[in-house]
Amino acid sequence: MRIITVNLNGIRSAANKGFFDWLRHQRADVVCVQELKAQAADLTREMLQPGRLLGYFHYAEKKGYSGVGLYSRRQPDEIIEGLGMADIDAEGRYLEARFGQLSVVSLYLPSGSASEARQAAKFDFMARFLPHLSALRKSGREVILCGDWNIAHTEKDLRNWRSNQKNSGFLPEERAWLGQVLALGWVDVYRALYPEAEGEGYTWWSNRGQAFAKNVGWRIDYQIATPGIAARARSAKVYKAQRFSDHAPLIVDYAEWP
Repeated sequence: MRIITVNLNGIRSAANKGFFDWLRHQRADVVCVQELKAQAADLTREMLQPGRLLGYFHYAEKKGYSGVGLYSRRQPDEIIEGLGMADIDAEGRYLEARFGQLSVVSLYLPSGSASEARQAAKFDFMARFLPHLSALRKSGREVILCGDWNIAHTEKDLRNWRSNQKNSGFLPEERAWLGQVLALGWVDVYRALYPEAEGEGYTWWSNRGQAFAKNVGWRIDYQIATPGIAARARSAKVYKAQRFSDHAPLIVDYAEWP
């Protein structure tokens, strides 16, 4: 079972850069995408249903902003759009597909880098999202939370960690919160497979300077899963041969799920 997650930084932009041509050859079972920056009327037929994949979306109310999507080879038994929190759901940040006892979630945590107000909104989201993560962990379901978490957890997860300790995405409070998430029993799938890996796991690079060429990156895109399904992960890789956005796809192959 192959699951892919990627922040597209605009689905139309990514399409123009060949994302859907690439996706056609990936044999993916589920693909989670974030930062659509589009509304339903903006999506072409290829974006809505690429090949044999069925598309589902949770758009932001604000045009050209946020939004998440999920493509699936198999029709889900149920789709859950949003968290039931009006202000958060207005930004299009959570989409859950249920397949029997397995859930796959496309998730987009806020970025706090734009302003103090957005950092405060990020902290608010984190505080309100944690109880949902706790309930989901206790639900008895197997769950894979895919997406852009906008947090690098440890020093291994970004190149210039010393100079970023006061910057959004690597703040002590953010890192501690992600530690709380894992303490609930969630598993960082990539890190479980590759405990010592550093540079090859980066998924985001600034557009400034030569960050991508020099691999001055951050690992902020994750597949975080319940222990049962996490134990079925066989390999993970970040695809960098083509660039569809400032993020790169994280691809995880799991043993087949019933």
